[in-house]
Amino acid sequence: MKKIRKPCGLHCIKINHLGVRLGEQVILEDVNLHIHCGSLNVIIGKNGAGKSTLIRAMLNDIPHEGDIEFKDRENGRIQKLKVGYVPQSLNIEKNSPISVYDLIASYHYRFPVFLRKKKCIAGQITEALKIFEVEDLLDRQVCKLSGGQLQRVLLAMAIMDEPNLLLLDEPVSGVDQNGMELFYRTMEYLKENFDLSVILISHDLDYVLKYADQVILLDQTVVKSGSPSDVYESSEFKEIFGGEELPGYVSGKREKRRRAGDTTWD
Repeated sequence: MKKIRKPCGLHCIKINHLGVRLGEQVILEDVNLHIHCGSLNVIIGKNGAGKSTLIRAMLNDIPHEGDIEFKDRENGRIQKLKVGYVPQSLNIEKNSPISVYDLIASYHYRFPVFLRKKKCIAGQITEALKIFEVEDLLDRQVCKLSGGQLQRVLLAMAIMDEPNLLLLDEPVSGVDQNGMELFYRTMEYLKENFDLSVILISHDLDYVLKYADQVILLDQTVVKSGSPSDVYESSEFKEIFGGEELPGYVSGKREKRRRAGDTTWD
């Protein structure tokens, strides 16, 4: 895998009037988003708000209205958008002999897993795994990985094609607190060192407050978007989440301000 450029700040992804219908039922309607490279964008909302449907539409897995365009703001050209994807879970049979190498080689290289391991392919996969500190898992059976290990393997697999956009559908579901911290630090690393944008679905509102650049509150359409504090303090957020006080919200705001260089806090 060749070295990926750091975010240039000149690329943007625009989602224009995206909608999804199932018969007469409206699942999503007139979704408009503007995503910049080098940013972590988190979609939040109640169950049934259409979050996973939006990801599937962006992957062109389901019929939808509207379009997605990738623009280079330096010269205004529209380029082909390359998308990486990490699902919420994988259906791996118990005691399946498939290794991490087999999984990634068969996906990226269409290389039959029953053939002998190719040194050049193993080297490329190992380099991607190193980014997420799981290179030692190359020959481990996928079915024996922990949730956090599988998550990092899937992230390595997703970035090997050097995507412009990385879509993550609740990738930390069931991961413990240490795994959550590691995941969001990894997101920080990706947005600072890779020329891509990240769209993440999450229910972990405290972590979103701490790490997100943009929060998108979804309820069939985008009802509010902006910085985490702007969204969390909005009337739209309070209406959807019932005005409940979030654990760690104040400490999260303090941490966010300190990371931005503001050390004043009453």
